[in-house]
Amino acid sequence: MAWLRIKRQSWADIDDTIIDQYGAHDCRCPVWRKRGKLVASGAKRRRRGARHFVEFLRGRGVIPSVEPVSDDDPHMAAYLAWLKQHRGATDETIRRYRTDIRRLMPILGEPSQWDAAVLRRAFQQRSKETPGSASLLVTIMRSYIRFLVVQGVCRPALLHAIPSVQRYRLSTLPRHVNPATIEQIIGACPTDRPVEVRDKAIILLLARLGLRAGDIRDMHLDDIDWRSGHLTVKGKTRRPDRLPLPQDVGDAILDYIAKARPKTADPHLFVRAQAPFRSFRSSAEIAGIVARTHERGGIEGVPTGSHIFRHSLATNLLRAGAGLESVGTILRHSSPETTAIYAKVDLPMLMKIAQPWPGEPSC
Repeated sequence: MAWLRIKRQSWADIDDTIIDQYGAHDCRCPVWRKRGKLVASGAKRRRRGARHFVEFLRGRGVIPSVEPVSDDDPHMAAYLAWLKQHRGATDETIRRYRTDIRRLMPILGEPSQWDAAVLRRAFQQRSKETPGSASLLVTIMRSYIRFLVVQGVCRPALLHAIPSVQRYRLSTLPRHVNPATIEQIIGACPTDRPVEVRDKAIILLLARLGLRAGDIRDMHLDDIDWRSGHLTVKGKTRRPDRLPLPQDVGDAILDYIAKARPKTADPHLFVRAQAPFRSFRSSAEIAGIVARTHERGGIEGVPTGSHIFRHSLATNLLRAGAGLESVGTILRHSSPETTAIYAKVDLPMLMKIAQPWPGEPSC
């Protein structure tokens, strides 16, 4: 509010441009206090916080709502509509493609002026910023270029300008932790506050069922069949799967719904503990819950991502005697090749097929 007064702006004038200006201003004040210490602010945090606050005020009718602005670029708008209608892409996929292409456009310029050097320079710059997503960036750029080629906007030869990113399947071991550590993480979840009740239910879903963070984020209240004790999960394939609901998981979810879940019209099972009470924006928020649980329990040397529970469940099932086919069924893998990576951590099986060293024993 103080910044708006200094800039002589009214609440009715707030739009994305003003929010970006607020996020970029030279702020010297801490944003929030946590556990008794001041945490420094940052442009990204200020922009995200301001956007959430403005959306909350608009939803309550405190400030006037604004009509959603469509993509200014007609090529982008047509491409996104094509992804939705003809490719059946999910909203999350369309959001990711739109974000990456928008970040490329200031470097690329007008599609009719593109050449191989411009495309390669844009790819190299963006892949350095996000090296872990380089292969996805190749897919997005090639998809958009292919669409523009069909539309006659750019030259067909430009399809070959994007370099391939080599990926080696089964080149790494899946990270995992032993069952005792999993139980220690679950035991580090208190239930004194509503947010802690919610976090414990999420941790149990990750640990007992090996769900992906996106599965938990997209879960709805009506996905639980309390009479039969089953949970419907819509995974990557958008094919609903019914999973048995373990007793401790069901008790934790019921405790959250009855005592800790805010009263909101949002149909998602898990919502934020602070207003505005809506679903998680991305899977990264689930990873943040896991990281806070590790910190709360003093657990060190364990990866903080939510996927570690999925890897650990598969690895511990294999070591307990389950077969790869059973593990693939539990994890809802659509292809046996996806489950094959866990064969490398099945040490008893590997010891049975290991051949003796043909040479002299080493000294």
